[in-house]
Amino acid sequence: MIQTAHRLHSVEEYYFSKKLREVRALVASGKPVINMGIGSPDMTPSEEVLQALIASLREDKAHQYQSYQGLPELRKAAVDFYKEHFSVNLDSDSEVLPLMGSKEGIMHISMAFLNEGDEVLIPNPGYPTYSSVTKLVEAVPVYYDLTEGSDWLPNVEALEAMDLSKVKLMWLGYPHMPTGAKANVELFEKLIAFAKRNNILLVNDNPYSFVLNENQLSILAVPGAKEVALELNSLSKTFNMAGWRVGFVYGSKAHLDAVLKVKSNMDSGMFYGLQKGAIKALASSAEWYSNLNEVYALRRALIYELAEKLGCTYDKNASGMFVWAKLPEGAPSAEEFIDEVLYDKDIFITPGTIFGSNGSGYIRFSLCVKEKQIKEAISRFK
Repeated sequence: MIQTAHRLHSVEEYYFSKKLREVRALVASGKPVINMGIGSPDMTPSEEVLQALIASLREDKAHQYQSYQGLPELRKAAVDFYKEHFSVNLDSDSEVLPLMGSKEGIMHISMAFLNEGDEVLIPNPGYPTYSSVTKLVEAVPVYYDLTEGSDWLPNVEALEAMDLSKVKLMWLGYPHMPTGAKANVELFEKLIAFAKRNNILLVNDNPYSFVLNENQLSILAVPGAKEVALELNSLSKTFNMAGWRVGFVYGSKAHLDAVLKVKSNMDSGMFYGLQKGAIKALASSAEWYSNLNEVYALRRALIYELAEKLGCTYDKNASGMFVWAKLPEGAPSAEEFIDEVLYDKDIFITPGTIFGSNGSGYIRFSLCVKEKQIKEAISRFK
């Protein structure tokens, strides 16, 4: 075999890519595994979204290459969405860039701004892709602590005390994954001031704002934020469109022009039909969000019951499509705990440690599981 690039030595295969093969093997062997591990919405997009996709398929130019910057009407829908829900005013021609999922944006932003040896502030716990992408572009991850005692929020004073001389970029993700913690305007104001003092680009990854969360908040709502901040958002969770791979990065023209230099060399534009469906999704009525959250609230109540069966505790004020639960005193490691549950009860739950060392002693339940299945999981502990 031809020797792989050195950069691959610094990363491992994504946890869910590897672990779900194990889960699929158990299912193939006849085990009735209930998968509560991954946050892949099991509900469908709205009928209006599906019809918009279908209707687009016979339009002129629907199957040709599309603009790297997306349809003008998609960009307008994206900025109208941010104005309506986040009170953020943006220019649709220059301050939003459609992406094939916000995960793509993590790579593009990193490639656009990071050089070899640059340091990146990454939340612990946090989305594992921040670390892996940082390593793939040969930058250096520097982890900052989020703990239950600090409500899973960064301590700006502690950040300021660090050696920041090589730090170029800082990842945030609020509402937070995996804990469900919510930020506030005061925190974002402190972080913007911190970033300006230290010449750091902040990127807030914001795909969970509408799931069991009443108050939507964007870091770009802070005056002056566009000077030092970008924000990622996605249609995956809010509109049950995870497989469509539609997301956005919002920010200043100068920052987005840099991202576009990377993106335009990596793809040939988003499929026309997906863009048409996304436009319709972004114009969804309040009823859509209400109905979505009604389902998730019922599921979450059942997950709370299951967590209690396992002796876990949790925060009822958390938001998002997961329940972050603390293991009981004296429990084995999170990995051992979830494997015991997997092999004894045929239930797959995510160990908190895949999100960082501060996830030790925690597990994460997904709400992307039908009520009937959650009730079945509960029954396995009676």
